[in-house]
Amino acid sequence: MRSVRTLVVAAIAVTALGAVDAGRGGAAPSSRLALEFAGEDIIPTGTQFEDTEVGGLSSMAYDEERDVYYALSDDPSVIDPARFYTLAIDLADGVLDDGDVRVRAVTTLLDAAGAPFPAGSFDPEGLTLTRDDRLVITSEGIANLGIAPWVRTFDLGGQQLGELPVPAAFLPGSGHGVRQNLGFESAAVAPNGQFLFVGAEGALVQDGPPATLTGGSPARIIRYRLTRDTVADQYVYWTDPIAEPPVPATAFAVSGLVEVLPLNSNSLLTMERSFSLGAPGTGNTIRLYEADLRGADDVDGIDSLAPVLAGVTPVDKTLLLDLDALGIPLDNVEGMAFGPDLADGRRTLVLVSDNNFSPTGFTQFLVFAVGRPRGR
Repeated sequence: MRSVRTLVVAAIAVTALGAVDAGRGGAAPSSRLALEFAGEDIIPTGTQFEDTEVGGLSSMAYDEERDVYYALSDDPSVIDPARFYTLAIDLADGVLDDGDVRVRAVTTLLDAAGAPFPAGSFDPEGLTLTRDDRLVITSEGIANLGIAPWVRTFDLGGQQLGELPVPAAFLPGSGHGVRQNLGFESAAVAPNGQFLFVGAEGALVQDGPPATLTGGSPARIIRYRLTRDTVADQYVYWTDPIAEPPVPATAFAVSGLVEVLPLNSNSLLTMERSFSLGAPGTGNTIRLYEADLRGADDVDGIDSLAPVLAGVTPVDKTLLLDLDALGIPLDNVEGMAFGPDLADGRRTLVLVSDNNFSPTGFTQFLVFAVGRPRGR
C-alpha cells in the first residue's frame, strides 16, 4: 500500500467546480457541499487474504456500530467464491496514510439454499447496510445470457435472507431490459433508514442509447420503501457523455452512473465513471455530483421511456468534483460510503476502485472531509 501525504499536506480544498455538459438535465452551476482531500491508500493487485484475491471492490458501506466497512467484490465466483470484505480504515488523525486500510475478514455470499453462488450465475455490483443490519446486494444481471438483475438482502454472515421486487422494465429480453454491464451498479440507504436507492449504470435497451462521445444516457434510479420492501418510484438520471475518445476510435469506451449515496430521502451524492481504452493516463474520468429528485417525474410503471422521454423531467444534478483536479492517477473508482466524523466535526467520505483484477490496475482508496470545520 502507498499514500500521497504530500497532497494531504497541501490540503487540496475542493468546492463547486461549475457546470459541465451533462446532456439532458445537465449540471447546475454551483454546489452546497465542500470537500477537502485527505489522502490515498492502495492495495496492490494480487494481494491475498485468507486464500482469496482482494480486488474488484465495486461498492462499500460503513457500519458505524462496529466501526468497519463492508466492501463487495464483483468477482462472480470465478476467481474465488462471491464475497465481501470487512475493512478497518484508520482515520483517527484525520488523514489516510500508507497502511491505514486493513482487511479484517472475508465473508462468502450464500444463496437461499445456503450454498455459495455458482460461477457466472450473477454479477455482484452494489452493496449497502440497512438499520436492522441487513446487507442489500445488487446483481446487474448478465443480459447476454438472459440472467435478470436482482436486489437481495443478506445477513452479516453472508446468508441470503430475501429479495426485493425488480420492475419488469429491467428484465432482459429481445430489445428490452438492462444492457450487458450497464445494469444495477449501485445501492444505498437513506439516512432515515426508510428508503433504498438502486441505480442502473446506463439506459435500458427500450429507453434509449448508452452514452457516447456526444451524448449522455437516460439511466433509471429506483427508490424502494424499505418499511415494505416495495418500489416507491423511479426517476430518470441523465449520465455524462464519454469523457475522452478511445484509441483507436473503435476501442472500448463507456460512461455511466456507478454509485449513489443518499444525503436525505430526496437528494443524493452520485458518482459517474467514464473509461476510454487508450486514452491518456489510466483512461478513467470520475465525477461526483449532488442530485436532487424533487421536481423530477416519477416514471415507475412506464416500460419504455423512448416515446415520452422528451417530456420527462429528469433528476437535477450539480457538479461537486471532477477527480482529475486531484492531479493523481485514478483507477476504476466505483464505490463510495460516508465514514465516521472527524474531530473537527466534518464527516468523512471514502471512495474505492474496482481494479478489475488487472495487473495494470490497483485498488485505490480516497478519503475526503465533507463540510466545514467547526467555527468556520
